[in-house]
Amino acid sequence: MKVVVVGCGGMGRIHAIHYASMPEVELVGVCDIEVHLAERLADETNCRAFASYEEMMSAVKPDLVSIALPTYLHKEYTVKTAALGAHVVCEKPMALTLEDAAEMIRACKQADVRLFVGHVVRFFPEYADIKRKVEAGELGKLGVAHAKRSGSHPAKVKEWFGNFEQSGGVILDLMVHDIDFMRWALGEVKSVYALNRRDQEMDYALATLVFQQGAVANLEAFWGYPGPFHTKAEIAGSDGIVRNSSLEAQSLQMVRTSEGQDGPAAVEVPGSPGYHDPYYYELRHFVRCIRENRESIVTPNDAYKAVEIALAAIESAKTGAAVHL
Repeated sequence: MKVVVVGCGGMGRIHAIHYASMPEVELVGVCDIEVHLAERLADETNCRAFASYEEMMSAVKPDLVSIALPTYLHKEYTVKTAALGAHVVCEKPMALTLEDAAEMIRACKQADVRLFVGHVVRFFPEYADIKRKVEAGELGKLGVAHAKRSGSHPAKVKEWFGNFEQSGGVILDLMVHDIDFMRWALGEVKSVYALNRRDQEMDYALATLVFQQGAVANLEAFWGYPGPFHTKAEIAGSDGIVRNSSLEAQSLQMVRTSEGQDGPAAVEVPGSPGYHDPYYYELRHFVRCIRENRESIVTPNDAYKAVEIALAAIESAKTGAAVHL
């Protein structure tokens, strides 16, 4: 299976390096309008560099395209890729609006290609373990959940993150990870209430999700935190509590894509201590879903619902009222 990566920033580099090490696929191209980034990544992964998406698609005719571009470009390049008959892996969040997300799903269905969205938290073993404990009923009747995700402000490296119209801010770009995880673990969301404070130095949000089965989750997301990137998750029920903190787990390592000659990259991502990290397992899973024609752990509808809940949180923060879904 021939694969290309569009966008050679922090996440694009992660995608390309993992594809290059994967026996199931051949990485045949990487593309970025900042051609020096594409050339550097192509040298590192032994593939071709392109400055033009159209030129790359024409030259190598890939089977699968990883879209690691800024969020405001996700819909455009997903629709373009589907029209060319290639499967799509799109980084989260899926899109800035529900209309764009629906158009992405529709375009891929009409072209008979697969669409995968990179909600990688589902592939972190510690989060998957929490989900298994919930599913097995080990916690009893579910009550209250908490999740937190904090790190430096990515707009200091990539300006578009600081443009709310292009990124959706900390709720849509960062909190969406925990929104998706909690919906995966606890089911459908009934209502959302959120607070959000944004300025040039920080973007902080707190959202309360009420689930149809009665549980409540409080989610925090913070851009501008002065310390290290970290995550926490906890779900409590009548029979017990399961929790995870990247600050307390000695086995959890930080993968800082800012290290290297390129200077800082746009993302800080938590890594696991195994031979491969969750991003590798996520991408390999998507590839195998195509090969074996099976449904993904993350469906397009899952990604759509995560955007829907994030947008409800943004609306609640604006109006000061809860949003009922």
